[in-house]
Amino acid sequence: MPHFMIVTSPYYEDVSNFLLEGVKSFFDEKRASYEVIEVPGALEIPLAIKLGIARPRNKGASARHFDGYVALGCVIRGETSHYDIVCNESARGLSQMAIDYNAPIGNAILTCENKDQAIVRADPKQKNKGYDAAKAAYIMFEMKRDFHITD
Repeated sequence: MPHFMIVTSPYYEDVSNFLLEGVKSFFDEKRASYEVIEVPGALEIPLAIKLGIARPRNKGASARHFDGYVALGCVIRGETSHYDIVCNESARGLSQMAIDYNAPIGNAILTCENKDQAIVRADPKQKNKGYDAAKAAYIMFEMKRDFHITD
């Protein structure tokens, strides 16, 4: 059974809860196990995943190796350029890790103009982007497994 790390930033708690609901729904359908890790903001998500990648194998049940990762968060445009920095750097960090470490990563760090857009994208009854991110991570995990890629 594959085991996934879900990293969530609950800055917008209602959005994060919707995203997490979608991820859990997908992994429950696939009978995949997961651990949820909470970080303060979107910029901390890539480091949390990197630490998950670096976690030693076989150190007991509480330190099980992760087969893939899902990033959950929300960045809403404000009055300054901070939005652009957070969006670009969090996405860059996730993409770079996926390439550097052959890490299956699903990205549901939503980048929205306003809270209403974020709710629509996160809500499992609407666009369900958490589910989509879990699905992406799972598909890449299967590809890595099928290609016999080991860490």
